[in-house]
Amino acid sequence: MGGGFFLAAVVVFAGIVVLFKAVRMVPQGYEWTVETFGKYTRTLAPGLHILMPIYQGVGRKINMMEQVMDVPSQDVITKDNAVVKVDGVVYFQVLDAAKAAYEVAQLEVAILNLVMTNIRTAIGSMDLDESLSKRDEINAKVLTAVDHATHPWGLKVNRIELKDIQPPRDLIASMQQQKMAEQNKRAAVLEAEGVRQSAILRAEGEKQAAVLEAEGKREASFREAEARERLAEAEAKATQMVSDAIASGNVNAINYFIAQKYIEAFKSLAEAPNQKFILMPMESAGILGSLAGITELAKEALSHQQANKPPAMPRSGG
Repeated sequence: MGGGFFLAAVVVFAGIVVLFKAVRMVPQGYEWTVETFGKYTRTLAPGLHILMPIYQGVGRKINMMEQVMDVPSQDVITKDNAVVKVDGVVYFQVLDAAKAAYEVAQLEVAILNLVMTNIRTAIGSMDLDESLSKRDEINAKVLTAVDHATHPWGLKVNRIELKDIQPPRDLIASMQQQKMAEQNKRAAVLEAEGVRQSAILRAEGEKQAAVLEAEGKREASFREAEARERLAEAEAKATQMVSDAIASGNVNAINYFIAQKYIEAFKSLAEAPNQKFILMPMESAGILGSLAGITELAKEALSHQQANKPPAMPRSGG
């Protein structure tokens, strides 16, 4: 009786174990490989599957989602023998579970070593300035090389990003000094260019002002000469009239001419800036006689014009 109960318990336990071995559920985002007596036969997609116990079993459980792996910091020597510390990050995804499981051992370690090696190769072919300024180019080179190398493993490397490229501290200090010197040089050049432009503009302004001033003086001289010419013409005409009057025997014309010159001379003497007080003899009767001659001359000219004027036509009566 006791032996039969023990045997039944063993059979039940064995049935439960076989059931758990036969029924398998693959979670979403994973794929499992199936091995028959240790040999790969097929791949299980996410979902419920039934295996034949004893001679079939699960081989590898592969993560099919995109994965992120940090690249640790490493010392890299550039083309100009500068040592920099570089770290980064890798984004990859398994596309073929069987290849990722059986084509390479320790998949993540292999990817990591491959990325670090290609980073050293890419930066080692560049100068320090290029490695600091061409990070996108370095990322593209490393990505192309690593993706091509991992293709037989059933992988797709989506992105490789360098997080930090850190030169030595003394080199950073010298770079800062160089940058400051370049900025000071640029500022000095800009200041000199500003002074030069200001001098050019000032010279052009002075040139234009001189040209305008010369043109103004030229125009004023022209107008002054024109005024003098007109005055000379008027004086010549007056002199001619006086000469004609003298030639005709008119004594008042002589008095007019002498009185005019006398008054002009006296006006010039009175307007002189170095004369404060003037005492001079003056014959009032002579001046008055000259003025009377001017009046008589004017009356004669007016009467002569009226005599030469044609008589008005008589108006006819209504």
